[in-house]
Amino acid sequence: MMNFTSIEWLSAAGYFACVVFVLRRMHVSFQHKCAIDVLEARRYFNSLQQKKMEIDEEKVKFAEEAQEIFALYDMTKELSKNFSEDDSIRIFKAKLSDSVRCDECRFVLPAVEEKKTIPQAPEGSVIPLIAQQQLLGYLLLKGCSSEGLEKAAILAHQLALVVRRDRLYRQVESLAITDSLTGVHTRRYILERFHEELLRARTQKIPISFLMIDVDYFKHFNDQYGHLTGDQILRNVATIIQENIRQIDIIGRYGGEEFCVILPEADGSGAQYVAERMRQAVEKAVVKAYDTKVRLTISIGIACYPADGRKVAELIDKADWALYRAKKIGRNKVCVFGVYDEKD
Repeated sequence: MMNFTSIEWLSAAGYFACVVFVLRRMHVSFQHKCAIDVLEARRYFNSLQQKKMEIDEEKVKFAEEAQEIFALYDMTKELSKNFSEDDSIRIFKAKLSDSVRCDECRFVLPAVEEKKTIPQAPEGSVIPLIAQQQLLGYLLLKGCSSEGLEKAAILAHQLALVVRRDRLYRQVESLAITDSLTGVHTRRYILERFHEELLRARTQKIPISFLMIDVDYFKHFNDQYGHLTGDQILRNVATIIQENIRQIDIIGRYGGEEFCVILPEADGSGAQYVAERMRQAVEKAVVKAYDTKVRLTISIGIACYPADGRKVAELIDKADWALYRAKKIGRNKVCVFGVYDEKD
């Protein structure tokens, strides 16, 4: 058996003590490192959680913005299908209710602009509709939240653009079908309407009459008083004719000093009554043209469907022939087409 001396025991004990001390230090160091790693991992995890929350918030915000964009696109697509201001406002109100909670939505024209005041919506808000620096009207909203008002303001901007487009379209359309001198319809438009009204007359089996009107001795007025006076005479005659026809009747300038009138649902006797009334009105009127006062007369020829013809060209030709007859027998006359006179 091996015997250890006291020195050897002390030496072995010291060695083990050193080993234990080193192991403890290593253990403490390892625990400290693990704690630091856990802390770093926790911090990293927290940062990931924070980023996830930020991403979720961004997603919600993006979804809301996308919803607003889609709502704006959907509304724009619907609004682009028509050129009626009333329809555009109706569509806007319907689309607005899909995106914004609002108790009441009204559109008012800027009639109060002259008073320099803005209309007030009881317990509500007012959004001016402005496009190209032009005030088009006001949107009166009631029962909207602040967030809803922001969305409504964005959509209202699109409504302003559409309302301006609709009004420009109406102006262009009016210019295209309106005679610039007299303010009545152009020849092209009156012929298009004549075709439409004649088709309706055929379908519903109702009469329709066509009047050709000519200012008597118009060339004489032009030569004696000048073209400016002649233009004023045409404007006055157009006004007198309009004042003596019904709302459903359609007046147009056929060319030069000639006018024409379509009388839906009017037979020969009815057309003759209207024509005689406008002839007398022109005869009694004193036309003021600048510093000149003149009296004038008109001659009128009448053709009726179905008695005198069944086509537009045929009725126009016969009304023109009746007008020629009215002028030949002395002017300032109303002549209804009967039969062609070979002597004429």
